[in-house]
Amino acid sequence: MDSMTPGDAQLDTTIEIVTPENIAFRYQVAGPFRRLPAFLLDVALQTLIWWAGGGLLAMLFGAVGLAGLGFGFWLILWFVLSWFYGGLFETYCNGQTPGKRMMRIRVIASDGQPINGLQAVLRNLLRAIDGQPLFTYQLGLFSAMMNDRFQRLGDLASGTMVVVDERERFRGILQIDEPEVLRLARQIPATFQAAPSLARTLAAYAERRLGLPVPRRIEIARHLADPLARRFGLPADTSPDHLLCAAYQRTFVADDPARWQSSGVPLTPSAALVAEPAARAAGHSPFVSQPPAAG
Repeated sequence: MDSMTPGDAQLDTTIEIVTPENIAFRYQVAGPFRRLPAFLLDVALQTLIWWAGGGLLAMLFGAVGLAGLGFGFWLILWFVLSWFYGGLFETYCNGQTPGKRMMRIRVIASDGQPINGLQAVLRNLLRAIDGQPLFTYQLGLFSAMMNDRFQRLGDLASGTMVVVDERERFRGILQIDEPEVLRLARQIPATFQAAPSLARTLAAYAERRLGLPVPRRIEIARHLADPLARRFGLPADTSPDHLLCAAYQRTFVADDPARWQSSGVPLTPSAALVAEPAARAAGHSPFVSQPPAAG
């Protein structure tokens, strides 16, 4: 189910899905301008396969004087590519056709689960309706514009949506030299040690924050920053974004005395942060890993 209430203002194309087990997953929905290149790449690949297959069939059947039969198989190949190319790839390749894989998007069920074979085939068969009138895809585009998940009619009928296929990737330790972040890092107790789940959340946030608009950063970071600010005794108006970056700095970047001395704020030891509340707060983080991919 979608946890967004009617009064919530959607800040970008990110949606949250809560599973029956009360686990929240966030996905960035793929819009038409990201899906169109994937579609064109798939059309180009289908055409290439069709012509290559036609050449092979012409040689094989032409050599035995059965060119007409070879032409019939060529038409059957085009029928299979036109109607089942997308369904077969999305069923057996984790919701991705070659074009979608290159554009780093994939199809999932509307409840966040991996797509099944029936859904994959149905959404691709209904592409013929989305392509109207005259295969200009105006009907599908109009449908996508009418909902916040950019679902065309085939997606609505099969209960699917297309999301950005984010992979966990970290480029090593990041150096965050924003003055406010460094100032906050100096106020975090020297005894602070992040639990493994909290450390992973901080690393994910620091890695991805620059790709998010500021309002989304604040919304995302607040779930974890508020309990951290209370435990560190920081003011209530402390920036959630800067506080998580400061906690990341404290967790992953070795202390450099010269870096801290420039502020004149001493690091005063205090009671260590209790891991359990931080881990519980990390459980509300939007950077929970996505569900395991279908085999």
